[in-house]
Amino acid sequence: MNTQITINRLGHQGDGIADGPVFAPRTLPGEVVSGTLTGSQLADIRIVTPSDDRVAPPCRHYKACGGCQLQHAADGFVAQWKQQVVQSALKAQGLEPDFRAIQTMPASSRRRATLAVRRTKKGAMAGFYARASDVINQIPDCQLLHPAILAGIPAAEALAVQGASRKAALAVTLTLSGEGLDVSVAGGKPLDGPLQQVLAQVAQAHGLARLAWDGEVIAMSAPPAQVFGAARVVPPPGAFLQATQDGEAALVAAVCEIAAGARHVGDLFAGCGTFSLPLAQGAEVLAAEGDAGMIAALDQGWRKAQGLKQVTTEARDLFRRPLLPDELARFGAVVLDPPRAGAAAQVDELAKGQVPRIAYVSCNPVTFARDARVLVDAGYALDWVQVVDQFRWSAHTELVAAFTCATGAKK
Repeated sequence: MNTQITINRLGHQGDGIADGPVFAPRTLPGEVVSGTLTGSQLADIRIVTPSDDRVAPPCRHYKACGGCQLQHAADGFVAQWKQQVVQSALKAQGLEPDFRAIQTMPASSRRRATLAVRRTKKGAMAGFYARASDVINQIPDCQLLHPAILAGIPAAEALAVQGASRKAALAVTLTLSGEGLDVSVAGGKPLDGPLQQVLAQVAQAHGLARLAWDGEVIAMSAPPAQVFGAARVVPPPGAFLQATQDGEAALVAAVCEIAAGARHVGDLFAGCGTFSLPLAQGAEVLAAEGDAGMIAALDQGWRKAQGLKQVTTEARDLFRRPLLPDELARFGAVVLDPPRAGAAAQVDELAKGQVPRIAYVSCNPVTFARDARVLVDAGYALDWVQVVDQFRWSAHTELVAAFTCATGAKK
């Protein structure tokens, strides 16, 4: 049955929401739309009355591809909506800080992507899954990915021809490095001698800097380094990296501003050194991270760099063993960059420790707001929030926030 509804707002996943609630993807507030209602989902959507904020999607793949959710919305609308998502999460916790203007990353700048790649009768196909589907859509003219990532699609398909089963798709992560593409593959055939040899040949033929198969390095023509401040770091295969160089630069600039002047800084959930190594140009840093491979890469990068202050590394599960107040006492500033779950255990200890300044980097406004409430209740001021949209055209939102504690001494 055809149903007509009016969209009231966007949800956190970017879908339009009408009374019911009814969820309608790729619609905008104020639009009248019709479609087939199944449960709470509207499908086969037709726009009856479009919003003034509706635009023609810049990518020809958008209709079929599930990689983006918001290309149908004007840039100004998306920027305002993402800021409002963070503001609403904080307001729910009784917090209304100042917001700096959002920074949005340019198109064609994603330097890292995980593609679905499946063998076919004639070879292989790579792309993104369609929305809520296992159908792979090819994306040769993707407007999101860096051109060097798009240029790696033939390599991903060649790897699938040699190492994918006919039953399941590979997950091929392509990461741009200074030495070329760093490729990490998951979900392939079990590795044996013959397969390893043919995969190494594929890597050589396509000029890959490094190829890893289910975590094991198969071939490396050059260590695929990432530059963090004055250091070059070779992350483990598949390690976390900020999605765009411009986005990383915006986050690093905000963090360094917050920590400026501190002689000792704690970088918690430090990864491979995105913040630790730039901060080490002016401060001694303790970098703590649960992944031993990433923290080892950070340490090696620091040791080979010139002109940096001491960086001490520790492989530590900060969810189970957060730094305690006596360990935090020496820091003039702390950087937090936790995963989506937030940093509840570590924030509880920071609330007791009264570190003078905290730079909190978050990819989840809800858990950030929860942690912010704990810090404010402990006497911290939430000075400002900066939203950084490096996942352009998606519902994903990142931010940096500055906290200060009036009772914290300069360290």
